[in-house]
Amino acid sequence: MTKMQFHRFSAIAVGIAALLVLQACGTSSVSKGISDDGKATEVVFPDIDNDAWLKEGTFPNLANLRAVAPGVTKDQLYDLLGRPHFREGMAGPREWDYIFHFHKAGGGVTTCQYKAIFDKDYKAQSFYWLPTGCGDVLAQPVAAVAPAPVPPPMLRKVTLGAGGLFRFDGAAAADLMPEGRRKVEVLARDIKGNFKSSSAISVTGHTDRLGSDSYNNALSLARANTVRDLLVRQGIDSSAIRTQGVGKNRPVVECPGMHKTEALIGCLQPNRRVEIEVSGEQ
Repeated sequence: MTKMQFHRFSAIAVGIAALLVLQACGTSSVSKGISDDGKATEVVFPDIDNDAWLKEGTFPNLANLRAVAPGVTKDQLYDLLGRPHFREGMAGPREWDYIFHFHKAGGGVTTCQYKAIFDKDYKAQSFYWLPTGCGDVLAQPVAAVAPAPVPPPMLRKVTLGAGGLFRFDGAAAADLMPEGRRKVEVLARDIKGNFKSSSAISVTGHTDRLGSDSYNNALSLARANTVRDLLVRQGIDSSAIRTQGVGKNRPVVECPGMHKTEALIGCLQPNRRVEIEVSGEQ
């Protein structure tokens, strides 16, 4: 077991308090030669099919996009555009990537990739589009008569502590604690009562740093899948649920010590969790 360096990130919390706190570590960058002043010798865009966690992308607010300028911090960029859509992570990486869709004037939709590269102080300095012509959307005049605004999707986030959800080191349905099962059932009723059937649900399992990477990755995914199966048994559409296990890679607390003592196990308790994020129309 090796000692890990943990990165904290500050973000704007949205909705349901659970999943489980969303996600963070991945590859630090895909572009080559990122300098201290936020430039790259070779700009590389990640692959949507293999590297994006939000493959469907988003329709960005153009006013927010126009407000992005050199010098914006990660918190400010998060506030304007949301969290990045690829697995590069949140706090440490020097670039964020997005998938944006834009309505064409004559009908149809254009899909673009957008990249921000940060300097050594994590302020965005360089911005790129793929295809490059996608940036022209920022220069387009705002229509005189705007269509009726579409209500923004409702987003709720819930975190369930694994300690009250599963028996120690357990991940199967038989390992669910009665109180944990009840919480998932209540959440399922809440989803059915407040969201349309098209809602997207993300279930992410997390572990503490005790144990091997392979063990923790498998355990976190198995727990996420068990929670998914329970949601489905409660009437949630299985096609709307995406599961993943990130093991010990996204801690919310840091604790001293390397030996598996009762004190360390207790201190690391918040890192053992399952996060559920629900997004959709009310």
